[in-house]
Amino acid sequence: MKALTPEQMAAYRYDGFLFPVPALTPAEVVTCLAGLDRLERELGSSVAEADVKWRSHAYAHSPWFNALIRHPRILDVVEDVIGPNILVWTSTFFIKEPNSPTFAAWHQDSTYFGLYPHEQVCAWVALTDASPEAGCMEQVSSRGAPRQLRHTPLGLANSINRAGQTIAEAFDPSNPVAMALPAGSFSLHHEFAVHRSAPNRAAHRRVGIGLNYIPTHVRVNGSVRLCAMLVRGEDRFGHFDLIDPPAAERDAAALAVHQQVSDRYRANYNEQVRRHEEQFAGAPA
Repeated sequence: MKALTPEQMAAYRYDGFLFPVPALTPAEVVTCLAGLDRLERELGSSVAEADVKWRSHAYAHSPWFNALIRHPRILDVVEDVIGPNILVWTSTFFIKEPNSPTFAAWHQDSTYFGLYPHEQVCAWVALTDASPEAGCMEQVSSRGAPRQLRHTPLGLANSINRAGQTIAEAFDPSNPVAMALPAGSFSLHHEFAVHRSAPNRAAHRRVGIGLNYIPTHVRVNGSVRLCAMLVRGEDRFGHFDLIDPPAAERDAAALAVHQQVSDRYRANYNEQVRRHEEQFAGAPA
C-alpha cells in the first residue's frame, strides 16, 4: 500500500467511505480556486447556474483541473483502493453558496452510471471548509454489504443533483457520519455508499469537487461508448475512448473535446435512468 494503513483499508471496505485525507497545500487550494474563478468569470455566472455541462469533466478543458485529478497524494490513496491502472471518467463541481438551500437527498452515485463491476471510488476534494454547518456530506455505513438501492428522479427543488434523485425503498438511515473536511483535504466513498448533504448554513461558499476514478477493467453496461482519461498506469482493455490533457485553458480544441465528453456522458446517463426504472419496475417501495 502506498498511502493507507491496513486499518484505513479495512474501514473503507466495511463502511464504504473514508475521511479525512490530507492532500492539497494552501497554495494548491488557491490555484484551484483561481481556476474556478476564471471559469465562472468566462461563463458570466456560477457553475451551478450555467449549462449543466460545465459542472462536469473540467479536466477536459482546464490544465489546473487536470493537475488536480493527477495529484499524487490523491492517486496514491486511490491506487490503494482500486489498483495501479486508473481512469478518470467523470468529475463534478459541488458548490453551495453561503446560506443557500441547496442540498442532496439520500442517494448512491452508482444509480445512473452503468459501471460494471462496481469498483468506482469518488475522491471528494474540499476547496473550502466543508463543515456540518456548511452542508458537508453525511454517509451511512454499508456494514460490509453494499448493494444498489432503488431510486426515483424526483426533480427536487434546490437539489445539488440535477435529477433530484433519491432512494425510493426502505433502508436504515440511522447513525449517519458527518464527513467534515477542512479545505485541502478529501474523502473517499464507493459508488454504492449511501449519502446526503444538508443546506449550507455557513457564511462562506462551500466548494467541493468530486473526482470519479475507476480501474481500467471497468466498463459501461450500455450502448454509449464513453470517454475517459488515463491518469496512472496503463489501459489494456480499451473500454473507453481515451482523451488527452488540454494543451491550453478552454481553447477551441479543449472545448470540442469537452463537448464530446459531455454529450456522451449525458446520453449514457439518460439511458441508465431508463435501465434503472426497468430493473426495479414492480419492486416494493
